[in-house]
Parts: sequence; structure tokens; C-alpha cells
Amino acid sequence: MNAKELRDKTPDQLREELANLKKESFNLRFRQATGQMENTAGIRAARRNAARVKTILNEKAASAASE
Repeated sequence: MNAKELRDKTPDQLREELANLKKESFNLRFRQATGQMENTAGIRAARRNAARVKTILNEKAASAASE
């Protein structure tokens, strides 16, 4: 997922995507805690994707407020 794809989405779609990423992050952390995780890079990727979505949401909110 890249920023260009995210900018094409509506704020509601972005909020839904953020919720999904938070669930995924929780599941990955849970797997790591129980020792079932093989690829630990997934946690970092999920956190970064969530941060990317939050950034785009803030950009859209700022642009809507300035109009």
C-alpha cells in the first residue's frame, strides 16, 4: 500500500483501513508473544502502514478545515 493509493480513498474508507491495520497489528503482537510468529517484520510493516493512513487522514482534515 502506498500513499498515492490512500489519497484516492475517502476518509471513511481510510478509517476502516486504519481499524483493519490495528486489528492486524494486535494479532501479530499476540502471535509474537505466544511464539507462533516467524516473520517479525510484519509488525513493523503494519505499524508503518497505520501511520501512513493516519498521516493521510490528517492531511485530508487539514485541507477540509482550510477550505
